[in-house]
Amino acid sequence: MSAEETRPPIYLDADACPVKDETYRVAARYGLTVYVVANSVLNLPREPWIVRIVVGAALDAADDWIAERAGRGSIVLTADVPLAARCVKSGATVLAFTGKPFSEASIGMTLATRDLMQSLREAGTITGGPPPFSRADRSSFLSSLDRAVNRILRERPGAG
Repeated sequence: MSAEETRPPIYLDADACPVKDETYRVAARYGLTVYVVANSVLNLPREPWIVRIVVGAALDAADDWIAERAGRGSIVLTADVPLAARCVKSGATVLAFTGKPFSEASIGMTLATRDLMQSLREAGTITGGPPPFSRADRSSFLSSLDRAVNRILRERPGAG
């Protein structure tokens, strides 16, 4: 097995992602490939390990592309809760952009909360969105991604 085969791929749900630069920094440190998946062309650093995937404008096209490839040993970065649920089910390590991990134990409640909040917004009960992305969120994301990469590297065949 080659060194590249023992490295976890990172699938980045890139539309409206606030932590692209942090993702690239961690990926560069560990020699990982980042698949930057978006509905339109994004301006990305020109690195051989950053792969641009443009899926088109179809609803859920980026989610479908990521979910079809994510599985045990891969890392998915997204704020999309239904995508997170699909990837958790396939065994992927899934992190929100704030660093919060999605897991089998938490994804059901996270989906229910998302659906409740969506209903409240549609009813006009809640009119605001999430709080602004903070430096603490960015720091938490970096720490969580680093921990996830190290855990997967330890678990991979040939590690050690």
